[in-house]
Amino acid sequence: MTEPYLRITEIFHSIQGESTWAGVPCTFVRLTGCPLRCSWCDTEYAFHGGQRMTFSDIVQTVDDFGCPVVEITGGEPLAHPGSVDLARLLLEKGYTVLVETSGAFDVSPLDERVHVIMDLKCPGSGESSRNRWENLEQLDARDEVKFVIADRADYEWARDTIRDRGLDERVKAGQLRALLMSPVWGAVEWEELAGWILEDGLPVRFQLQLHKLVWGAETTGV
Repeated sequence: MTEPYLRITEIFHSIQGESTWAGVPCTFVRLTGCPLRCSWCDTEYAFHGGQRMTFSDIVQTVDDFGCPVVEITGGEPLAHPGSVDLARLLLEKGYTVLVETSGAFDVSPLDERVHVIMDLKCPGSGESSRNRWENLEQLDARDEVKFVIADRADYEWARDTIRDRGLDERVKAGQLRALLMSPVWGAVEWEELAGWILEDGLPVRFQLQLHKLVWGAETTGV
């Protein structure tokens, strides 16, 4: 029987740049391919190419880094059904597993031990019609929802979504780990976004892409 495989753009060891895990050493497994085309995407190189790697080779590469935290990312990892099995395999080996997803695919097949970091795409991304709203009911206290903000209109959309969908109350009740707001690099003044959040009293975590602060603005998303 042929061993399962996934198409991989890269596997690398770095500092986690986003989410409540920012600053934590992490091994990243970046899958190839994404059906979305967000206007601000900084990992377009992961749309095509990559190499086929068996699960054994992927896990061995992760093992070689010796880091207890692993993120499966992309591209869009959940566009590949095998990503669910890879996450489970890594969990069974004792890793803490994060899955970063666009929110356009069903997260329910993921093992409940996975930490889901899920986007809700704002209008400025050009992909807000792809939001799979049913996913919100699948998230729990391990999981995080991220809004990437390109302008004031995106912020207001995110603010209203948080309130209308009761996400603020879920965070306060400990039913979600966090709500995240991140400015599109170079598109929104950081002080402005921070001020909007404070003015509206939103229970969100303002975040910057830490890897870009450390290694430069051209550094791709992790």
